[in-house]
Amino acid sequence: MYIYNITTNIEEAVHEQWLQWMRKEHIPEVLATGKFLSAKLTQVIVEEEMGGITYSVQYTTVDKETLNKYYKDDADRLRNEAQKRFPNKFVSFRTELKVISEY
Repeated sequence: MYIYNITTNIEEAVHEQWLQWMRKEHIPEVLATGKFLSAKLTQVIVEEEMGGITYSVQYTTVDKETLNKYYKDDADRLRNEAQKRFPNKFVSFRTELKVISEY
């Protein structure tokens, strides 16, 4: 199993709209690619010097090959939609996590 994690800091002025869009449109669209088993949306409990509110979305997938297929087939289109809706209002970084064991 792999977790594709996207951490985003969104400006407070638009964070409610962003959160609604994430819940109702973006996360369902990512899951609709068929490349992920589940998604978890969390708020990162941290005070950022730059301000804003930080969130993390964790998408679980079966293997690295499926994640690579997502990058190839879907990632650019879905990332561009966020840029169009919230230009210059957020910063994101992505990490890949390989699940070693679960208890």
